[in-house]
Amino acid sequence: MIDAPVAAVTGELCPGRARPETEEALPMHPDSHDEVAGAPSEEVPDNAGATDAAEGTAFAALGLRPELLEALTTLGYEEPTPIQREAVPHLLAGHDLLGQAATGTGKTAAFALPVLQRLERAPGGAAAVSRAPIALVLVPTRELAVQVAEAILRYGRGLGARVLAVYGGQPIGGQLHALHRGVDVVVATPGRAIDHLNRGSLPLDAVEVVVLDEADEMLDMGFAEDIETILGQVPAGRQTVLFSATMPPRIGGIARRHLREPVRVQIALRNAEPGEVPLVRQSAYVVPRYAKAAALGRVLDMEAPEAALVFCRTRTEVDQLAESLNGRGYRAEALHGGMSQEQRDRVMGRLRAGTADLLVATDVAARGLDIEQLSHVVNYDVPSAPEAYVHRIGRTGRAGREGVAITIAEPRERRLLENIERATRRRISIEKVPSVAQLAARRADLTVAALRESILKHDLEPFRAVVARLTEEFDPTDVALAAMKLAQDARGATADEQEIPDLSTKPVGDPRGRGRGPSGRDDRRARGPATNMTRLYVGAGRSTGIRPQDLVGAIAGESRLSGRDIGAIEITDRFALVEVPESAADDVIAALKNSTIKGRKTLVRRERHGAQ
Repeated sequence: MIDAPVAAVTGELCPGRARPETEEALPMHPDSHDEVAGAPSEEVPDNAGATDAAEGTAFAALGLRPELLEALTTLGYEEPTPIQREAVPHLLAGHDLLGQAATGTGKTAAFALPVLQRLERAPGGAAAVSRAPIALVLVPTRELAVQVAEAILRYGRGLGARVLAVYGGQPIGGQLHALHRGVDVVVATPGRAIDHLNRGSLPLDAVEVVVLDEADEMLDMGFAEDIETILGQVPAGRQTVLFSATMPPRIGGIARRHLREPVRVQIALRNAEPGEVPLVRQSAYVVPRYAKAAALGRVLDMEAPEAALVFCRTRTEVDQLAESLNGRGYRAEALHGGMSQEQRDRVMGRLRAGTADLLVATDVAARGLDIEQLSHVVNYDVPSAPEAYVHRIGRTGRAGREGVAITIAEPRERRLLENIERATRRRISIEKVPSVAQLAARRADLTVAALRESILKHDLEPFRAVVARLTEEFDPTDVALAAMKLAQDARGATADEQEIPDLSTKPVGDPRGRGRGPSGRDDRRARGPATNMTRLYVGAGRSTGIRPQDLVGAIAGESRLSGRDIGAIEITDRFALVEVPESAADDVIAALKNSTIKGRKTLVRRERHGAQ
């Protein structure tokens, strides 16, 4: 689930202890649970908290102390996940550990429970008071810092654990106050941890455990130098734990420098048994670049996701796609690094409140988010690295629930799909984009379902007089048809009247399906426009030094089209003709209106037959 607003964490998270009235505690959700701690039961057992019941769970075999077992029982956890079953005993024994597991496999509880096991107890039963933390957990993002802190707090409730989330984007005063009072576990982003080290406000001399969570993500975000600085200031005899979904060479370098004879635990993605339906259904749609947004809208209309997370490459693409999906009737929110913390918190609030059902985000902004009701993950582009694909789709299909992973691919990205299939040993089904007729039928089905539910569940008596008046003037069937139209219009869906080209069967070596000459280059000889294509007139030709690559570069650089979306090009002495998809022609003209080609302003318009 998406946790409380990040801005709410301004002090220590410390249940069962008196707090100054000025200290703001992170609001806890009694019905929330950490996604990584095994499959919770539907309801919290009536005897939650009873020691006998706790010791009867499978977690008892891991050697955890009674307070932790009670907390797990209270939260409804019954069985440890594979990463927990493998890692916890080694960590309790004090070994360094190098763990590889995908998102959603149980990493948080795997390191949090052994850390809490170390908390000392005073004779009266309360946690021993110490100002210096015994554990430091480094995470890549502020959202993940909040989630991990909340999880550790829940597990350590019976121990009086004091947990502090430390990250940027919030006033540092609350963090300084909490650190001065004393905490047991600090969960920090590397940048803010460095800030506190420079201030002398984060004492590391008593640290017994250091955890690097999502280490590959931290390196991708440029925290390598900060991590090295922090690890250089913790005691040499500490226990070091590194968890990562992937193991690039840089991770191996950190492990060799900072881990002592680590135990390696690797939890592979479970492949479906023969005849078994995979928990995550993976499919891809191959479409021209200009049609990606429309294709995604149609697929989402057919899938009707409960909640979806859509990944884009750039901030601009995030904003544009979110706007497009909102225009299609979805409640979409954008999330990227260009937004302020206040804006990010508002987005999180809408998602938690259920007033948004689509989150469009960049990879960096989405790191650390855990959306409990997430049913679909969408790759609006094909990740160049299979590891990134695994990271993305690992956010759905959790805790035994089925999930859907959808990829919108351009023809040139077919090879990337094949690379992912080879790396993951999973087949990605290439599907056809729903047709206009299929989409209309699906929308009608949804409208009928909504009307049927209204008839069965709602009190419609107040509207009977209105219907009676209308049926006196019109045929009852016409009244029902008008109601159907209003109901469907109220769903906010836009009309789709143009078919999207089907490129799903084009061979990988020739994504556009064009003939290739002996040189292997696209045949761009002059000819009439292909189906669904139109020609643009460009008021510059060979006399001005214009070349085909100049036109392709200008169009691809200023519009949504890629080079492979552009068709035949004909260049004369005075002008050039360029073939582009009909549906994108006006966008290309508008995009080139305020730009230059070969350094000069050039007229661009649709071709007029006859004299130019």
